Amino acid sequence: MTATVIDGKEFAARVRAQVATHVARLKADHGLTPGLAVVLVGEDPASQVYVGAKGRQTVEVGMNSYEHKLPADTSEATLLATIDRLNRDPAVNGILVQLPLPGHLDSDLVINSIDPAKDVDGFHISNVGLLGTGQKSMVPCTPLGCLMMLRDHLGPLAGLHAVVVGRSNIVGKPMAQLLLGDSCTVTIAHSKTRDLPALCRTADILVAAVGRPEMVTGDFVKPGATVIDVGINRITGADGKTRLVGDAQYDSCARVAGAITPVPGGVGPMTIACLLANTLTATCRAHGLPEPKGLTA
Repeated sequence: MTATVIDGKEFAARVRAQVATHVARLKADHGLTPGLAVVLVGEDPASQVYVGAKGRQTVEVGMNSYEHKLPADTSEATLLATIDRLNRDPAVNGILVQLPLPGHLDSDLVINSIDPAKDVDGFHISNVGLLGTGQKSMVPCTPLGCLMMLRDHLGPLAGLHAVVVGRSNIVGKPMAQLLLGDSCTVTIAHSKTRDLPALCRTADILVAAVGRPEMVTGDFVKPGATVIDVGINRITGADGKTRLVGDAQYDSCARVAGAITPVPGGVGPMTIACLLANTLTATCRAHGLPEPKGLTA
């Protein structure tokens, strides 16, 4: 068996095209242009690249992009004041504070200072609670992207057994909540789960989000299952060159699975696409307009 490759780059391009269409309609019908503000503290190279990509794609879909770059020694008071201004700015519909923050800043305090209605990362404690109780919320981008790809590939998910390997607040827990919302039977597992391979082999949907390079091997996969690999890990090969791998060992899993997301080119591109979708959703909610179909949980 050779697994079908779920192409995240192609799917993300489709999502961005949908967002652009909706944005153009908002402009034409209501004179509204969604605005996304990204706050970057410090000069972490990876974060700078990521923020740059977010800014470019925001403009490409017709939204306004606002970048706020602050020095690494920015005080907590200054950062909170910046967020407060963005909370009160009607031109800003989505706010994202790039993580990780420098060590002297309290990430939880900062994230929870964002207006929950503008929290397009879905990390605010209010949005976490709303998602956990099945109410309308802003949903974390990476799990939302995974859900979109699963729905697109499998159709209705009701009754399928999903095993989520990983229990982080950013991916594992919200992923489980979203799958429950689609009526899956959900098991959350992690690195300390007893006989993890056997448990994973019961899954129709296997989400690898444990943060360990290539931990999930073909021995974990039920024949024909769909494997969603959320991991992005940079490793050094025997030749001294670095490469990106997921939390699943691609070749061995692809020989057993029915479908699988590659790394790179799988879940990763969906994260920014869903950030744009969330900004569009936040804009529609702020103005009492219908939410875009197919771009929300």
